[in-house]
Amino acid sequence: MLYLLENANVFAPRPLGIVNLLIGGDRILWLGDAAAAAALRLPGLVRIDLEGRRLIPGFIDGHAHVTGGGGESGYASRVPPVPLSHFSRAGITSVVGVLGTDDLSRNTQSLLAQVRGLRAEGLSAWCHTGGYHLPPVTLTGSVRSDIVNLDPVIGVGEVAISDHRSSQPTQDELNRLASEAHVAGLMSGKAGIVHLHLGDGERGLEMVRRALLETELPPRVFNPTHVNRQEALFDEAKSLVASGVTIDLTAFPVLDGEDGLPAEAALLDYLDAGLPPERITISSDGGGCLPQFDVQGELTRMEIGSPSSLLACLVALLDEGLPLERALPAFTCNVARLLRLHHKGEIAVGKHADLLVLDDDFSLRDVMIRGLWHRRAHQQLKLGQFESPASISCP
Repeated sequence: MLYLLENANVFAPRPLGIVNLLIGGDRILWLGDAAAAAALRLPGLVRIDLEGRRLIPGFIDGHAHVTGGGGESGYASRVPPVPLSHFSRAGITSVVGVLGTDDLSRNTQSLLAQVRGLRAEGLSAWCHTGGYHLPPVTLTGSVRSDIVNLDPVIGVGEVAISDHRSSQPTQDELNRLASEAHVAGLMSGKAGIVHLHLGDGERGLEMVRRALLETELPPRVFNPTHVNRQEALFDEAKSLVASGVTIDLTAFPVLDGEDGLPAEAALLDYLDAGLPPERITISSDGGGCLPQFDVQGELTRMEIGSPSSLLACLVALLDEGLPLERALPAFTCNVARLLRLHHKGEIAVGKHADLLVLDDDFSLRDVMIRGLWHRRAHQQLKLGQFESPASISCP
């Protein structure tokens, strides 16, 4: 199909004003003004007037448990896999799958299968090899080989540090793992990062700081996530960005009395501090377990991360008065840059046609993924293989 999207108020993420876009195949083929758009005469061209609505890049969710997370409270606490529409109706057009605490009954092989299934259903999807524990669970025998030889695998993680559920890795083990990821990224042109789960432990980011001091590895290789789970941890994370580390916020709910920061509050704090705006991202932890433990490591409460938290976070940022063009990079182009997803994260000629249309109240009206509509006029058009129309009302 050829689509001409007319009268779109484009944030690419930078504001472009009212623009017309020609979409063909899975790409943005042309951007232009109304006069040039009116002159286009192409066989089969479908014209869609967006009537001045905001058009933004699709979200890139750099951390989701596509196979389901959980398992910290016995076998019945394993979260089921996340279906296609839970991502697309949340504005997520690209996702990176990870394993968590359970990297035994779930492994790189099952994660790859789920990612390939999401790809077959139209979502752009990748994954990391390994999980919380070292030595990492791999498919081909090593992290370097998995990244180089398995197309969807772009890094390693989420590797747990400062957490009672981790394998309590040594500094040498972390350094060696990071070197494997970095060299694999050089060989393959992929991200080659170590995506690090941060727990509540007092050591915080100490291992990352030591790796930066003790090795020749570039800072971009280390990508800590959940850094807004404690205010002290977030302050520590902010001190790393000047060295070139990109930090990842999690859009999880924060209850009254908890020490963590909502992702929107953390991003506002970060930007107000004048820190590098390109060194911060936001992910959903969709499908993952959001547990709380007592001092003995016993689970006291568990919630489930939702892909919809990204759109809710963006709306909260806009309600706080942050301009859309300043809010969007953490959900789009910053993630694409870190993950070396060169065709993602921006609205520009040659990029993938991953597009979201927002109504005046910032509700999600339309979703296009690689040139195909998954959602139109608030109606979900595409469902996963085993989804029913009733299932799209689930959170």
